Amino acid sequence: MKKILLAFLLIFTSFYSLAAEDIKLTFTPETSKYWQYISDRTMGGISDGKATLEQDGDMFFARLTGNVSTKNNGGFIQLRSRILFDNFEKDGIEIKGVRINVRGNGEIYHIFIRTDQTQSYRDYYLASFKTDSSWKIIDLPFKKFKHRLSNSNLEGKKIRTFGIVAYGRDFTSDVSVSNIVFYF
Repeated sequence: MKKILLAFLLIFTSFYSLAAEDIKLTFTPETSKYWQYISDRTMGGISDGKATLEQDGDMFFARLTGNVSTKNNGGFIQLRSRILFDNFEKDGIEIKGVRINVRGNGEIYHIFIRTDQTQSYRDYYLASFKTDSSWKIIDLPFKKFKHRLSNSNLEGKKIRTFGIVAYGRDFTSDVSVSNIVFYF
């Protein structure tokens, strides 16, 4: 049997579960400490928000709320974690995409992924999704992720950070994510 290595930059002992086909990241009180709220204020922007861990019945979820402002060259709030899938393959098959369970206020949100080859804060892969008031599962194949600075393709084994982002225009953010599943 081929040994599968799943290493995280942070120690995620209860952060993931590995099903036969998927890598599932869940939000719990124990795993929420591995996620970080970031805004454009680190660069002089004025966007303001917060990330909270909330619960609906038995389901925990992360909720990103706030006001995104493009003033002062700003325009984002983000919930991000460092993740490392070094040489992670299943029987020679690489991760093909990410599936998220989301709900929100009808706005468009984004997934920002950085890899071992992205260098600056403006260097990332991006895919967008639209929310509504009901929970829904959204599949985002890696081939739909666009690199902001080139035409390179996203490879799952090179992922280093994963962010849920309200970005790019003036609006009120309210997006919740209960599960993140990387699929083969």
